[in-house]
Amino acid sequence: MIAWLRRNGLMVYAGLAVAYMLIPIVVIAVFSFGETPKDKLNFTLGGGFTLEYWQHAFKIEELNDSFRTSIKLATFSTLISTAVGTLMAIALVRYQFRGRRLSNLLIVLPMATPEIVLGAALLSMFVNLSVFDLGFQTLLIAHVMFSISFVVVVVRSRLIGFDRRIEEAAADLGATPVQTFRYVTMPLVAPGILAAALLAFALSIDDFVISNFNSGGTVTFPLYVYGVALRGIPVQVNVLATMLFLLTVAAIGLVLWQQRRAERLAAVAAEEKVVPGPVPAAPTPLGG
Repeated sequence: MIAWLRRNGLMVYAGLAVAYMLIPIVVIAVFSFGETPKDKLNFTLGGGFTLEYWQHAFKIEELNDSFRTSIKLATFSTLISTAVGTLMAIALVRYQFRGRRLSNLLIVLPMATPEIVLGAALLSMFVNLSVFDLGFQTLLIAHVMFSISFVVVVVRSRLIGFDRRIEEAAADLGATPVQTFRYVTMPLVAPGILAAALLAFALSIDDFVISNFNSGGTVTFPLYVYGVALRGIPVQVNVLATMLFLLTVAAIGLVLWQQRRAERLAAVAAEEKVVPGPVPAAPTPLGG
């Protein structure tokens, strides 16, 4: 037994850690098939399993509105933060300019700052400037602000390990800078950009603290769940949360499949380049 633990101890530890992280998600999925709780503290499956709430997942209009708002907000903030963060990462990795080190430090600060501090600071800025009324616009600005840092960090890590000789080879073969960026740089950096976009989407749709400060009259999915928790969370919340999780898993699976497919194609292309041609026959010796 001790010898087995020594050989497989790391795998057992990793499995327990993963199970610890996934148990809450499994509980939500299980309770999406349960009966309506009698009160806000009753989460038992005494009534048995039912598909009623999956059949009527969009029955509560207020929940639907908040869910659509969160999806819309996460989509717009992901597109903006991914575009801006990718360009910032390219600038920080590829170019030397005054204030580059300070910029690298400032990029990390929003990630290290507590959300309650960011939320209060953004609220003070919006109230003092009086440019926008609290609502969807202020939420979008806030979500883009804290998502950019994560995008920059993810894309920058991808660019640091990028082999610049590939771009130089494309330039030697006559490709313009635009063609090199489109056909060489972007395909190789795309997995990192896609991973950064998925992370930004998850952070945006999950955010509660910053949204609570800057939402005004706009209600997102986390804010709705917090509000109804005072009187009992409807089962449809578990259903929509499970749907969102399955959608995220499908997106991650697609990314992993695309990465493996790209790796296989690159390996095949490398093998084709190194396959030796026919060996020329040795010259016949004179007099032979």
